[in-house]
Amino acid sequence: MARADSAYYEWGFVGTALRHRAWFSVTARMTASVKAAIASIDDDAWTAIEYPQAIWEEAEQRWVSDAEVAEVPFTAFTGRKKSEHVDCRLIVRRVKHHQQLASDGTEQGELFATHRHHAFIANSTLSMIEADERHRDHAIIEQTIAELKEGQYTANAAWVACAVLAFNLARATAVAADMAKARWASLRKKIIKIPARIATTARRLMRRG
Repeated sequence: MARADSAYYEWGFVGTALRHRAWFSVTARMTASVKAAIASIDDDAWTAIEYPQAIWEEAEQRWVSDAEVAEVPFTAFTGRKKSEHVDCRLIVRRVKHHQQLASDGTEQGELFATHRHHAFIANSTLSMIEADERHRDHAIIEQTIAELKEGQYTANAAWVACAVLAFNLARATAVAADMAKARWASLRKKIIKIPARIATTARRLMRRG
């Protein structure tokens, strides 16, 4: 499964996944067609879910432990030529909008509930709930980084230390490979990104691609 946020909501990413016969799960941008599809969802089509572990609601900067999920058929990228239109699933998670306290600190009543919607397109055969869970998995590292940025200095220091260790290990490998003066882009291309395994031949260790 190729999972991505809204920055990759485009034909190039989804088309590549389709060519390689992979599932995709991509956060949808709130375009007019996406908003219209969400608005077409019947109110009784929403399924309530509870999260075993609370998830971070970025827009309102708070943790939420429940939401509702629904899905509708959707055709993405209709602005492109017809052969690049993608028939898929639009899965939507909605979270009840957090009601602000009144000026005196008491809870305000509301005439009707409002929600924030998070939609993504997918072509998997997973159930709606499982598809939502799988899609949210990709944000774990983003949440971790956010927490480290806002947390104690010691956590930030540990993060920096790990980055420095990784960089130094890569540079040490470059020296061993007679590439001491190579730029980082060259190291990434010639050492880090090469899939290989270590093999023993004539009592020597060799890298086989």
